[in-house]
Amino acid sequence: MFSSLVLAATLAATPAPRSAASAQTVVHVPKLDAMAGLTAFLERAGTHAALLRPSAWRTELHPFLVLDPTKPESLSAFGLDPAGPATVSLRADGRVSCMRVKDTKVFQEKAAEAMTAAGGEEAKPTTSKGVTSVSAKRAAGGVMGYALKGQEVCSFGATDEGGGALLKESVKLVGKAPAADARLGKVAGVAYLASGGTVVGLDGSGSALKVEGTALKLPLPPFQARGTSPYGTMKPEGMLFSRVSVTPAGVQQAVGSLRSTIQAVCPDCPKEQVRTVADTVAKQLTGNMLVNMDNVQVRGSLRAPEARFFAVRQALAAEVTDAAAVKSALAPLGNFPGAKTLADGWVLAVKGGNVFVRLKGKQLVVGNDEAVTQATVAALPETGAKLERAADFSLDPKRFARGLDQVSLADVLADEQLAALFAVSSELGPLLERSERITGWMDSAPGGAHRFSMTWLLPEAK
Repeated sequence: MFSSLVLAATLAATPAPRSAASAQTVVHVPKLDAMAGLTAFLERAGTHAALLRPSAWRTELHPFLVLDPTKPESLSAFGLDPAGPATVSLRADGRVSCMRVKDTKVFQEKAAEAMTAAGGEEAKPTTSKGVTSVSAKRAAGGVMGYALKGQEVCSFGATDEGGGALLKESVKLVGKAPAADARLGKVAGVAYLASGGTVVGLDGSGSALKVEGTALKLPLPPFQARGTSPYGTMKPEGMLFSRVSVTPAGVQQAVGSLRSTIQAVCPDCPKEQVRTVADTVAKQLTGNMLVNMDNVQVRGSLRAPEARFFAVRQALAAEVTDAAAVKSALAPLGNFPGAKTLADGWVLAVKGGNVFVRLKGKQLVVGNDEAVTQATVAALPETGAKLERAADFSLDPKRFARGLDQVSLADVLADEQLAALFAVSSELGPLLERSERITGWMDSAPGGAHRFSMTWLLPEAK
């Protein structure tokens, strides 16, 4: 009996969007009047990033009605329920928007006015099996309409070829109760977005945005929570500070990436010896790691591998099981071209700068900047502490924005990845400069997925 009640409560709490079949992206809001906090953040953030302004995306809520979900009276004026749900499904042939109707007569009158204005022809409703449907052509091309049953309505806007299919889909959606979507039930939020293998839940307040989600095929190693981390008591500093715990496969992935990068900036380093050193060290790593990116200092074109490597002043730390074995495995570094032996490690002279490899107790630290490497080594604590998640991070948005500003136009035109960074800088740079902190965590999830959470903080409003 108790388990049945728990199951019933869980199903009741799981969002149930009226999402169209074959939708590429679905946006679902369980209760439109619960978005006040999220809207408050977007309104404030939107003063510095136009893309986030509610006015920039509110026209996407409905195919032919101009609604403002931030104003309940706007929805009521069209006969829609401000406390009801809304689901927008984006398909290759158009979109479907499902909402709850509060006043059927008002909705039909307003819908007829809007469709007539957009289509140049009167929209005539027909009723069959309790479903009232309307379909009309747009003067600008395409088809629009809706299917209405009881208090549920699904409106659509489609290409000429997709009009019939979306009308049938809308009739189908209002004809039955929506099923709970387990994907959305795994994350918290007042609004949800599902696209491909990614599901995101959003919530917020006037000074904070909360994002939770799950994603497939992220370019990240598999994480493995261990509870205690040797870096658990360290305080976040610099541009990006992250503590992670990865599986043995994740260790191999991380070490392999670092090995490839070092080989690229040190082409004279003996390839087989680099590989042997990396493979031997990887076997001694516990999986507990630390990433400490201090700031960005771009020198030269980022199209060159050495310029990319040294653009971010950073150090990486990793816990080892046997410090003596690791020191022995790293000994060949002293014979590499341009290498120098330090009291606690080695420094390699490579294209564009130096790579520092140092040992402190059971901690291996690799960095591309002397000051950042020394600071990281000095900050390593004697004892560890428990971490709630397999990975956590803290980002200084101001330093990140200054780093993005250093990407040159020439590099942007020559590289798609840098072009994406430039787009982020152009759109979000002013907001990042006015933000306090971005923090979050990550975990691995079944099926090769990752679960993540992020909190974006703005200064308290004055």
